[in-house]
Amino acid sequence: MSLETTPFSGSIPSLRQRYRGCFDIGAAVNLTTIESSRELLAAQFNSITAENDMKFERVHPEEGVYTFEAADRLVRFAGEHGMKVRGHTLVWHNQTPDWVFRAPGGGPAGRELLLERMKEHIDSVAGRYKGRVYAWDVVNEAIEDKSGVWLRSSPWLEQIGEDFIAKAFEFAHAADPSAVLFYNDYNECDPAKRDKIIRLLSRLKEQGVPVHGMGMQGHWNLNGPSLDEIRAAIEGYAALGHQLQITELDISVFDFDDRRTDLRQPTEEMLVRQAERYQRVFALLREYRDAVTAVTFWGAADDYTWLDDFPVKGRKNWPFVFDEGHQPKPSFWKIAEWSD
Repeated sequence: MSLETTPFSGSIPSLRQRYRGCFDIGAAVNLTTIESSRELLAAQFNSITAENDMKFERVHPEEGVYTFEAADRLVRFAGEHGMKVRGHTLVWHNQTPDWVFRAPGGGPAGRELLLERMKEHIDSVAGRYKGRVYAWDVVNEAIEDKSGVWLRSSPWLEQIGEDFIAKAFEFAHAADPSAVLFYNDYNECDPAKRDKIIRLLSRLKEQGVPVHGMGMQGHWNLNGPSLDEIRAAIEGYAALGHQLQITELDISVFDFDDRRTDLRQPTEEMLVRQAERYQRVFALLREYRDAVTAVTFWGAADDYTWLDDFPVKGRKNWPFVFDEGHQPKPSFWKIAEWSD
């Protein structure tokens, strides 16, 4: 069902209004979706995150070359619609050009050169949007998933050392002292990984590193993580004194290892279970509204989601509370109509 044949109706409750006093409601966007979903975004969300257009490879593809046009358009869109902007992301092992890690004569860049490049990049990007981007995911996904290993292997770690994380936060704070700075990661509710993240955040806090928040990505599904695991993660991170944000929320109608590709629309059972899941998740998040300051969906509606073709090629997914025609799903009503 296309947006043209079924335009978004503004006659339903607004999530951005409904959750005023609880937490911000955000969506990840790109240059296509700020046009195709303009009315939906303006009515329902008060915060946006650039899905890809602020990442290193997009804004700094070559040494000495910056391409801010797309990111600038997103920031202007937010300003035109009274929205906040979350910056995503400054330092990540992925979507960073190879030149960043190479010395001019070939081989690894090494600690001092890589720190210099990191600082210059953060100064340029965070500095450009100072006062317009209120929060940054400074370091993304630095914790290893495998048991027995703490930090993920990456050129940042291998060429700088463990303090690349602290340095990134220090550079970001210097570039924009008013910005709220987050560490961001996925599988954040898995007990083993949760404890490693808490270890990292605790160590940074002890060192006086300017980390202000924990970004819980929230790439969840109908079966997991459990509400008890989400609760334990929230309480563990909040105990450090950090604010929390759900930064990339989507609730897949498939388990990660479900390989089906034959569905062209979600089943009634999927929609019912998804609605129940969203209801319980948002009830839990409202319970911790003193710690949780924003919930950002990793998209706006089911017509566009990174989960299409991932992790199964040729598989459509429907992870949001608005359908492919930008109409409210049962999940929407479960999170829009509540009384605590």
